[in-house]
Amino acid sequence: MDRLKLKAVLGNHPHVQAVKSGALRSDLFDLDFITYTPTNTAFKPMVREQAFDVCEMAIVTYLMAKAHGKPLVLLPATMLGRFQHSYALYNPTKGTLGPSDLEGKRVGIRSFTTTTGAWIRGILANDYGVNLDKIRWVTFEDPHVAEYVDTTERAPKDKKILQMLLDGELDAVLGEISDNPELKPLFPDPAAEAAKWYAKRGVVPVNHLVVVTEQLARTRPEIVAGVYDLLKQDKVQVGPAAAPDLVPFGIEANRKPLELIVDYAFQQALIPRRYAVEELFDETTRGLN
Repeated sequence: MDRLKLKAVLGNHPHVQAVKSGALRSDLFDLDFITYTPTNTAFKPMVREQAFDVCEMAIVTYLMAKAHGKPLVLLPATMLGRFQHSYALYNPTKGTLGPSDLEGKRVGIRSFTTTTGAWIRGILANDYGVNLDKIRWVTFEDPHVAEYVDTTERAPKDKKILQMLLDGELDAVLGEISDNPELKPLFPDPAAEAAKWYAKRGVVPVNHLVVVTEQLARTRPEIVAGVYDLLKQDKVQVGPAAAPDLVPFGIEANRKPLELIVDYAFQQALIPRRYAVEELFDETTRGLN
């Protein structure tokens, strides 16, 4: 069979460097990497046009794409996982604000459908009792999935999210970090909060995994399995993961985070029903571990 050339987008993560540099290659295919900075700017063309064969993708974007019948297939290969508590800020000039104080406030977020936003809102609702419907959400970008109807308030086009927070036009923001001394973390000690949350949930919040086109999965399933094997080989080559592993590979390793983000996405009306983890994969990727 002819050697395939696959168009691919992956971020510059430590555990994909050998694959991206070509030091680690497959006998079956070549990966032609296209650079998108930041990586999330590739998600919209992948969802809307299947612009690449292989693409890193935020898990909530994938869940919403699945809900709207987009021809994409998920691989259980985590590219980015992180604890989310430090990605929430407020401006203390108006007074102290904590996670339980957001009802009735104006909260900015890049897009309502970002995965970091979904994780933090899930934490606010399920661990702090916050009624998310009582927050005034201000957004700056369209969702990656065009069919999703965004009912949030849209910030003026010339406005930047952190500047609006500094100017007092927003009370808090989600999905952002800053070393500006005028801003404070919404969770008073983010590392301690994250450790407490992990002890309770036993879940590493995964943000980005990898998808391939349905066409590639249907016509060349062995190539899809080969892409996963190559990525896993790179991860193993990098060395043993710290505990907890922030970039789990395999369905079982990703089961708990996937179940929880499905729950949160459903609670937030981003998807119409709760998907079982097995539903997120196809015949080829369901057996990957």
